[in-house]
Amino acid sequence: MTDLRKYLTTPAALIYLGLCAALLIWALAVTIGDTSDESMAGVIPLLATAPFSLVLLALPEGLAMLVLSVTFGALVNAAFIGWCARTLRRGNG
Repeated sequence: MTDLRKYLTTPAALIYLGLCAALLIWALAVTIGDTSDESMAGVIPLLATAPFSLVLLALPEGLAMLVLSVTFGALVNAAFIGWCARTLRRGNG
């Protein structure tokens, strides 16, 4: 668990998580404000957190599943980004 915290708190991972949070908030605002039920705004945060967000996308449809899949995908991807950043930093030091 300590390693996961190290990976998620690297600057690159935090920037990625902030970007994903901003995209998700934007998509939710656009989707909630759209009365025609034809908004495709939810696709953008899903693509930003792919491939891991697509794992949960097969679950029942709904706004809660969009939030869950984007959150899961963002956390897994951020951990991977953090691991890469720490590994590259150690290799250069």
